[in-house]
Amino acid sequence: MERRMIVERLDPLIHPPARLQLLALLSDVSEMEFGTARDLLGVSDSVLSKHLAQLSDGGYIELRKATVNTRQRTWIACTAAGRNAFKSHVAALQALASGRAPSTD
Repeated sequence: MERRMIVERLDPLIHPPARLQLLALLSDVSEMEFGTARDLLGVSDSVLSKHLAQLSDGGYIELRKATVNTRQRTWIACTAAGRNAFKSHVAALQALASGRAPSTD
């Protein structure tokens, strides 16, 4: 597969580093609290909120709000579509780095 075709398989919604890192964090957990994600990514609340809005609009994550000890918390979960998109994006990145065609599974 030529490089142009590999680049076309990159997902522009996932490609920004903070979104890619967030989906990587979410890929191994059922959900993550907003503050934990913010701290692990090293971004501000507003930056994370903007990325979450984009990923939510794209159907890659779901947000759940809950009250814990009288404080409202936001929980982030990756959807099946988000997990599949992340897996495909990583495969395309690996193919681009190695010069081989990405797998289609």
